[in-house]
Formats: sequence, structure tokens, C-alpha cells
Amino acid sequence: MSAASRSLALLSLAALMSAYPWSVATASETGRQFFERVAGKWSGSGEIVAGKYKGTKFVCSFAGSTPAGKTGMTLDGDCRVGVFNQQMSATVEHGHAGFRGTFLDGAKGKGLDVVGGAIERETAVFAIHRNALTGAMRAQLSGQDKMNITISVHVDEELVPVIGVALKRVDQGTVSAIAD
Repeated sequence: MSAASRSLALLSLAALMSAYPWSVATASETGRQFFERVAGKWSGSGEIVAGKYKGTKFVCSFAGSTPAGKTGMTLDGDCRVGVFNQQMSATVEHGHAGFRGTFLDGAKGKGLDVVGGAIERETAVFAIHRNALTGAMRAQLSGQDKMNITISVHVDEELVPVIGVALKRVDQGTVSAIAD
């Protein structure tokens, strides 16, 4: 990634995060509350809205959990297109260096790295990165039983949505696995 591209990516993330003001002191607590609400079972449909596979529809099922003693989450499950299944997983944790994590097996494999982010109430925005590709994943909770996820990538100087997923909780309520 060139210095200009890296600068553009950081500026774009800063612009995204400026809409979600937060302080380092409250980031962990805000994140913990958000991640607790993500814990549980989710299912829903999605669509690729840009790129080579534009218009492809899929159905996903995920189990969300939170790591004991840490502020973070893991979503594990799969997405199905017709008769084809693809395992999916995402892990994000908040530590001293901010939000870090992976989508699938991370940028060293076939996935993406989470390299930063912010959480404000019902919305999380995470910066994603793989080689020269940069973008953002936005997760928006609506009440206790709905979550919309949008993955966007930088194309030239614009952040373009490429995948959208609308999930509904399929368990009986928020499940928390955070140990005190």
C-alpha cells in the first residue's frame, strides 16, 4: 500500500469514527456492552451489492460469543449460496492498542485484519485491511433482535458498500459469556 493510499485510508477511518465520539476511558465499557448484545444466535439474508458478484444473495447463521475476561466478540457460522456453504468467522477484541481482530483467517490468509475502530451505543465501525485493500465494517444493532452489517471498501477516494447482511436474533435473548 502506498503512503498516499495509507493516508487516505486513515483519513477515511477518522472521518467515519468522528461521527461516533468516544473516549479511551469509556471505550472498553461501551464495547463490552455492545459485544454482550451481539452474543447469541443470529440468522439472516444478505447480498453482494457491488463488484464481480453483484446481485448474489446468500443466507447466514452465526453464533456470537464474548471471550472470558476480555472486551470483544467472536461470530462463528456459515453463509450459504444455493447448495454451497462457506464457513465464516470474525473476531474482534479491544486492548491497549485499540480494536484488533480478524475476518476469516486474517490478511495473512484469505481474510482481512481488523486494524482499528470505534463503538458508540448501537453502532460499531471497524477498519479492515488486506494488502492494498482498505475499508470498514459497520454493525448496527436495532433493539435486542436485529443487526445490520455492511462491509465497504475504498475505491479510489470513495468508500463503497459491497456486502450487506440483515440478521435477526434466533435465540431467546442476549446471552453473555463475559466473566467478571
